[in-house]
Amino acid sequence: MSVGVRDNVDWLFGLQKFGSNPGLETMAALRARLGDPQRTMRTVLVGGTNGKGSTSAVLAACLSASGRTVGHFTSPHMTLVMERFRLDGRIPDIRLLEAALERIRPVAEELGATFFEVLTMAAWVVFRDAGCDAAVMEIGMGGRWDATNESDPELSVITNISLDHTDVLGDTEAKIAAEKAGILRPGRPAVTAATGDALAVLRAAAAATGSDLLVLGEQIGISRERGDWSGIGLEASLGDWSLALESPLLGAHQRRNVALAATAAHLLGVPDAAIMAGVRGATWPGRLERIEALGRTWLLDGAHNPAGIGALRETLSELGTAPRLLLFGVTVDKDVASIVTLAGSLAPDVLTSRARLSPRALDPEDLARQLGGTARSGGEPADAVAAAVAATARGDLIVVAGSLYLLGEVRPLLLGEEVREEHERLQ
Repeated sequence: MSVGVRDNVDWLFGLQKFGSNPGLETMAALRARLGDPQRTMRTVLVGGTNGKGSTSAVLAACLSASGRTVGHFTSPHMTLVMERFRLDGRIPDIRLLEAALERIRPVAEELGATFFEVLTMAAWVVFRDAGCDAAVMEIGMGGRWDATNESDPELSVITNISLDHTDVLGDTEAKIAAEKAGILRPGRPAVTAATGDALAVLRAAAAATGSDLLVLGEQIGISRERGDWSGIGLEASLGDWSLALESPLLGAHQRRNVALAATAAHLLGVPDAAIMAGVRGATWPGRLERIEALGRTWLLDGAHNPAGIGALRETLSELGTAPRLLLFGVTVDKDVASIVTLAGSLAPDVLTSRARLSPRALDPEDLARQLGGTARSGGEPADAVAAAVAATARGDLIVVAGSLYLLGEVRPLLLGEEVREEHERLQ
């Protein structure tokens, strides 16, 4: 007799405490035992340090606009677990996940599969059951040993490479690039915006693998760039192909992400009209997302490492605006020493907070001490939002940045949404 479907979701989140295991052996056995659902759809893998979610969302939107039924797997989720399994840009009903887990759980328990392995398997099962003919899969971390890499991508995207997860992936950009290069495939194209030592590693890996690596700023052109509060504009090109694009996303880094996604879509045979429509319609919550609430303008961005905070700073400069207050929080595994100076200088007033459901969230008092200056603890998200409003005036800009887990708890407060999910967030 099967357990209740809600029990299966609880079981899934319970797997987080067991962490992850290197290697793809378990994932290979899991997908084989469950009928290789990933083989029923064309797949694109999207890796990189920052920008994976935005780039994969834009690419998925382009594919959907061309008439394909597209699954988009991403991680982590901000608020609701079903954000990880978008179908043609929509967040599906959790019953699709429950049905997938009903089939996956017995095999996963027998094999000792991890949380992310089960999530990845669930994505393939959900997408197959929904009739998807294409899947855009965001790499969880690294590339070589990531569960999503147990697939046969038609094309790979590596957005950029900077220092993050250094305890797992390595302490230099070159070492991290070697891990991310694991998603390249022989005879298949790949696009990247990587630079410097990381790009050199990717070039060598592509040559050894036999992958056709196309680089932003070299084979892939980007020109006629503009950006303001309405969004961004650019022209992307590859050889004789070029296309003018408009997107509601904000930031110079998003122009690079859009150029990569549009070029990838072109390489996959998506018509220009569909690429333009996909780029124009794609949004990505929590990544330089503007929300008007409580008499203030809020800009939410999951900048949690030096490169991300640098991109946030660049965008604020391009928009010609400065926040009155920064609400900030990160997890304990981040290299706080490398980001506190950058983060603390974004605004004259800083409040710290921690995601209520994240045991890995850094204590806000501790984070405030490390930030120094005007930084002070705002407590849990609801209290921090109230404190931010009290410390600012109507019309002021407040930036909420750092952990997506924190954004996932702040965002519903600003939108007046009720959120019932109460699972702890470890991955």
